[in-house]
Amino acid sequence: MPSTRTDTIAAVCAALGREDRAAALDLLQREYPFSPALATKRRFRPLDYVRTFARDGFVDRYSGDRLVFLPALRLLSAALVEAFPFHANWKSSVTHPAYWEIGATIDHVLPVIKGGADEPDNWVTTSMARNSAKMNWTLAELGWQLHPPGTFAEWDGLLRWCLTYANNHPEFVTDPGLRRWIQAGSRMLEGLK
Repeated sequence: MPSTRTDTIAAVCAALGREDRAAALDLLQREYPFSPALATKRRFRPLDYVRTFARDGFVDRYSGDRLVFLPALRLLSAALVEAFPFHANWKSSVTHPAYWEIGATIDHVLPVIKGGADEPDNWVTTSMARNSAKMNWTLAELGWQLHPPGTFAEWDGLLRWCLTYANNHPEFVTDPGLRRWIQAGSRMLEGLK
């Protein structure tokens, strides 16, 4: 009996090499079955993101690193096109790596596919890169730990800078999606007053 997933795949390949498709299929379904992920609609709105970022102090809860509000990066790209490029489809060959490395996003600590709730108590701030690396794994499966949140008063992820710069340079805020994010940031700050 195979002891690791690699051993299972090797045994499946060996069975196929012997032209024993039935044994390969049986072994794969028993030892390393495919369970299709159910598509679930996420309820994140820009305001949900901003509130989560503020709650976590723009700290990556998987690494402890400080992160930046994505619209701030977008404004940098608008102001410094050649030095800080961005591609609308996130094409990595023409988008600055900061978007993945320090751009804030939300992740489900316990993946929805594994029973996690799509609720604020299960949302944490992380980078795009760590979100992508984590995928549908649990923290235990990856050997990761949840770091404590930061404080918004100490680090705001350049949110305030972003709102001020956007207000002073409306020519850079023509994209409706970016405009929604900036409005969400303003609403969240208003709620803190």
